[in-house]
Amino acid sequence: MSQFENKNLEIVNPIVQEEWNSNISKLPESPIFFTRQWAQVLATSYGYAPAFFLSRVGRKIEFLLPSMEVSSRLTGMRGIALPFTDFCAPFAVDKITFEGAFQKVISHGKSQGWKYLEIRGGENFLDKEKVSLTYFSHWLQLSDAENMFKKLSQGHRRNLKKASKNNLEILFENSLASIEDFYHLNCLTRKKHGLPPQPRLFFTNFYKYLVAENLATIVSAHYHGKKIASSVFLHFNKNVTYKYGASDPKYLNLRANHLVMWEAIKYFAERGFEKINFGKTEISNQGLRRFKLGFGAEEEKINYYKYSFSDDEFIEEKNPESGWHTAIFGKMPLPLLKLI
Repeated sequence: MSQFENKNLEIVNPIVQEEWNSNISKLPESPIFFTRQWAQVLATSYGYAPAFFLSRVGRKIEFLLPSMEVSSRLTGMRGIALPFTDFCAPFAVDKITFEGAFQKVISHGKSQGWKYLEIRGGENFLDKEKVSLTYFSHWLQLSDAENMFKKLSQGHRRNLKKASKNNLEILFENSLASIEDFYHLNCLTRKKHGLPPQPRLFFTNFYKYLVAENLATIVSAHYHGKKIASSVFLHFNKNVTYKYGASDPKYLNLRANHLVMWEAIKYFAERGFEKINFGKTEISNQGLRRFKLGFGAEEEKINYYKYSFSDDEFIEEKNPESGWHTAIFGKMPLPLLKLI
C-alpha cells in the first residue's frame, strides 16, 4: 500500500486563489506555467477547465500536477498538463509521493471519462514508463555579459557583429500594440513552417494576464522604423522562458533574431534573473537547435508522456507538429490560415 493512500488530493482552480503564485513561488524551479495567470490565458482563450491536482501538509505543497480538462468532438474528454506549454513537469517531494498521488489522478480521470492524460516532463518520476514524444530543451545560466559572450559560438559572434552594423534598434516593450505587431510577425512565421497561428484572442489574453502584470516582455528589432523581428519572454521567480519568436522572412539576412536574443539575455541578467530556458525544440529541427546552442546553452531532453485510459498504460504517438499537413498549410493564404 502506498504511503500516500490516506492523504488528500485536492483538485483546485488556481484562477480563484489570490495567493496561488505566492505559494508556488516557494517550490524549487517553479516555472511560469504553474502560475494563476498562465491558467487564465488558457482557460479564457480556449474554454479549458483548470484541474490542478494538489497535495499539501499544512501550507507546504508536496505534490502538484497542473492540468486542464479539454473536451473535443474529435478527441473526446482528456486531461493535458498543460496545453500549449513547452514543459510543465509535475512536482513531488519524492517518488513515493508522486506514485501515490498519480494513482489518485488516474482514478479521477477514469471517473470523468477521460480518454487520455498528457504530461509534459517528469522524467525523474516516469523514467520506467513508455515515452510519447521527445524534444530538446536548452537553458542558460545567466551571469555578467563578458562571461556569457565568451560562451557564444564563433558563428553567433559574426552574426551579432553583422546585426550591429545594420543599425538595428532593439526595444523592450509591454504595450498592447507590441503584442499586435508580434501577432502579425507570428502569422508570417507560422505560415513559413506550415502551421496555423494561435487565434488573436489568445494573444489578447496573453497581454491582459501576462504582459500587463509584468510577467512577460516583448523584445523587438526595428529596421528603419519597421519591426522585423520580435520575441516573447515569460519571467517568474528568477527564471525566464523564451516562449515565442517571430520575424519577417524578407529580412532574415540582417540577423535580427540573433541580436534580439542576445540583448534579451543581457537585459534579464542585469535585472537579477538567474536562468533562461529556450523552450522546446523538435529533435529534427537542427537549425533551431544550433541557434540555441550557439548562445552557450546547456542541452537536455524533455519527454512527453500520454496515458491511455482504455489501454490502462502509457503509449507512444506521432508528433502532431510535423507531417503532410505542414505543406498544405504553408501554401494557404494568410487570412485562411488565421481562420483555421
